[in-house]
Amino acid sequence: MATRNSDRYLDRCLDSIAAQTLRDFELVIIDDGSRDRTRERLAARSRRDPRIRVHRSTGRGLVHALNQGLALCRSPIVARMDSDDRMRPERLRRQRAYLDAHPGVDVVGARVRAFPKACVGAGMREYLRWQNARLTPRSMADDIYLESPLTQPSVTFRRDVVIDHGGYRDGDFPEDYELWLRLAQAGRRFGKCAEELLLWRQRADSYSRTDPRFSRDAFDRLRARYLCRDPRLGQGRPLAFWGAGRVTRKRCRHLISAGHAPTVWIDIDPKKIGARIGGAPVVSPDWLAGRQDGPDRPLVLVYVARHGARELIGRRLDHLGYLRGQDYLMVG
Repeated sequence: MATRNSDRYLDRCLDSIAAQTLRDFELVIIDDGSRDRTRERLAARSRRDPRIRVHRSTGRGLVHALNQGLALCRSPIVARMDSDDRMRPERLRRQRAYLDAHPGVDVVGARVRAFPKACVGAGMREYLRWQNARLTPRSMADDIYLESPLTQPSVTFRRDVVIDHGGYRDGDFPEDYELWLRLAQAGRRFGKCAEELLLWRQRADSYSRTDPRFSRDAFDRLRARYLCRDPRLGQGRPLAFWGAGRVTRKRCRHLISAGHAPTVWIDIDPKKIGARIGGAPVVSPDWLAGRQDGPDRPLVLVYVARHGARELIGRRLDHLGYLRGQDYLMVG
């Protein structure tokens, strides 16, 4: 667990960890240069509970603290936690049992509930509705470019796998999503417990709301970076981008500038159909019919962000015989 200036929330977080039904664990805490009473609270806790090991960091940031914690962990299984969240009592037991039962899975998450209710907006509710429904390795792999399928403080993973693939990386991107994309592209598999095992605190001052590494453009750049390396884009198939609106064109510009321009744009707006964008025609979804087989079968990247519309597009592609994760990818 990494913490900085968490005095306000720390006790309830640590109480939830102490209440775990799995008792055999060590708690490695990296205090990343706290200036409030966090240090004193941690010292008092560690005196009472020998399972707690507290290490001071120099305030170099979350990624450095996470990698320091990974290096200090002695167990082959590591559970991530943030100091303002709370675990359900069964979390560690359930996730350890999942990894024991699924040796081919390297990272396991859990369903998550955001709190307090007053800080949970419509966008977060919809995101968690989507994320909590991604329960299988296949569903998470198929939708990895749409959103992060895992909430970082909900995950438990095999330590050596994460270290062998470079640990957490610092950059102009969200460090957890970058790690999931990197592991997925390396063929590592994710799982998820169907139980709600984490209470995820929402705060106006959280990194995800204030740090530019969590901006829309940062996510778009990161997705494009990994899409460029995805072997499905290297098969020589025509590319079809679903969504020809201004917002969509802005979001996919990173991929286009990297040399992956679409053969066609797909849109349902009759005002756009027949136009050309960057030399590629805008066509209706009917263009896809009859192209499911043969050398002209396109790879469809669905850039439509609106919830509901995305599900309708997926059903239409399924009906046309296009396979999710093979013939079409949802891109956030």
